[in-house]
Amino acid sequence: MPNPVLHSLHVHPVKALRGQAPHEAVVEPWGLAGDRRWALIDESGRVVTQREHPHLALAAAELLAGGAIRVSAPGLDPLTVAVPDPSGGTTTAKWAGDKIETIAAGRAADDWFSTYVGEGVRLVHLDDPAVRRPIHDPPFGRPGETVSLADGYPLLLTTLSSLDALNSLIAQGDHAAEGPLPMNRFRPNVVVAGTRPWAEDDWTRIAVGEVVFRVAKVCGRCVVTTTDQATAERSKEPLRTLARHRRVGGKLAFGQNLVPQSPGTIRLGDPVTILD
Repeated sequence: MPNPVLHSLHVHPVKALRGQAPHEAVVEPWGLAGDRRWALIDESGRVVTQREHPHLALAAAELLAGGAIRVSAPGLDPLTVAVPDPSGGTTTAKWAGDKIETIAAGRAADDWFSTYVGEGVRLVHLDDPAVRRPIHDPPFGRPGETVSLADGYPLLLTTLSSLDALNSLIAQGDHAAEGPLPMNRFRPNVVVAGTRPWAEDDWTRIAVGEVVFRVAKVCGRCVVTTTDQATAERSKEPLRTLARHRRVGGKLAFGQNLVPQSPGTIRLGDPVTILD
């Protein structure tokens, strides 16, 4: 078997929207630079995702210089949104049991997204993950570790071999016609090639190039994985097959959550070294 390498990178500037696949990415303590620093909230402040609005999969966000974004969606003209000025105060976003202080993007962005979503939403920006959102997941999160607006951890890792194994299981099941599934169903940050299936379950510390990561815990999957990212249509897979074959600690498991242990830049083709 060839040595593991970094196969692809994925940055999602706006949580729940389609992202980008760069050739390299800067690793910050809270995740890849620019990843999930923006999100939509409803009128109560709750973060809006594909869980409730699967058609967010059809909207896209492109990261621009200085952290600004350019968003696009079917039926709407693209919109460029600058990083908002934090001097105007904060807006509380509620997500995963946290109350996160964010900065409102402004009326133009709110109107654009409200038109697309079909209800009143606001676009917000997380200006400083280092002080705004610690990881709250004992015993897996450690003091001083922070995260952006991702579900719980700075990065999500998946492997090509595990996806192949999962697709083989789907092909043997009651909903074989729904497979094979592409990797974008799982919205990872880093995808690794050259491993055996499910090898990542045994990792506790890895290096991608010269950047070291702690493998914190398995990723429990939700209904978003059943959403076709190209059509926004939902199906039964992969949750049905994960429920039969990949229950880990009560969760339907695919992928591993990572926490950076050192700064740096990672690039496609970088070697992936299993340290522990």
